[in-house]
Amino acid sequence: MPLGLLRRRPKNASGDAPARLFPLPAGAGAVVREVLDPVNQPLGAAEVTVTELRGHQVVARGTTDPYGLFTAVLPPGGYSVLIVAEGLEPHRETVDVVADAGLVTQRVWLQPGRQAELPVPGTWLFDPPHTAIRFIARHVGMAHVHGRFERFEGGIQVAQDVSDSRVHVRIDASSITTGNHTRDTHLRSADFLDVKQFPYIDFRSTRFAYRGGSRWTLQGTLTMHGVSRSVALDTTYLGMVNGGYGEELRCAALARSELHREDYTLNWRSMLARGIAVVGPTVQLELDVQAMYRTHDTPTPPD
Repeated sequence: MPLGLLRRRPKNASGDAPARLFPLPAGAGAVVREVLDPVNQPLGAAEVTVTELRGHQVVARGTTDPYGLFTAVLPPGGYSVLIVAEGLEPHRETVDVVADAGLVTQRVWLQPGRQAELPVPGTWLFDPPHTAIRFIARHVGMAHVHGRFERFEGGIQVAQDVSDSRVHVRIDASSITTGNHTRDTHLRSADFLDVKQFPYIDFRSTRFAYRGGSRWTLQGTLTMHGVSRSVALDTTYLGMVNGGYGEELRCAALARSELHREDYTLNWRSMLARGIAVVGPTVQLELDVQAMYRTHDTPTPPD
């Protein structure tokens, strides 16, 4: 968990360049990025996500301030940093946070967005080691709970017209983990996911809607706890590259949505009345996806 997020630089006495005034806690490190646009101007409101390399847990998320600055104070370790701004190329990097190294600002220039090459038509399968399905919920009366699902499968059937493409994801509900065994056992119970009766969570897309730049809206149906509801995933397409293994291609995307637990008959009010400590009524869902395509025969996504 981050020790501090989005600490802003106040203006100095002259009102010119802002200054960083806060000390780091002992044993902590930091990721500090000054994000600039293609003409070297500070870029405010760029979205920044910091994810642990081990465990794939989001530990910091926010937007740059008017000076283009984002700061996250973190425990030492390896992290992935993703910076996204509308109309510009996404920036992704891997960083090693070192304890007691002080605040070292690194500049990042986002380049003009170009129409990313769309995935070639065919079957693309999710690559589990490079894909994460995460969620964030507020624990009632406490801090946020971060979790993920460790077992899932799925893929994308890309059509000639990308808006006609199909996505299916099947998640093993029992693979939910939040880093707390007692809480995870409770989340698997009949009070929440009831994994014995409803072992899978399924998402099937119904439509891809292009929003401009690298942004899409992926509309579909999410079935959880025996209930199906329409959902929309705000999706940022990160492009397609040659994966470097023979003729393998990879594409990547980041998708987010907000779920309301009571839409799936997970009644948090009744559990509160029974004295059960629960997470709040809304859950932020995030999919950080890499999918692989090969020219030789591949199995189709699960039905």
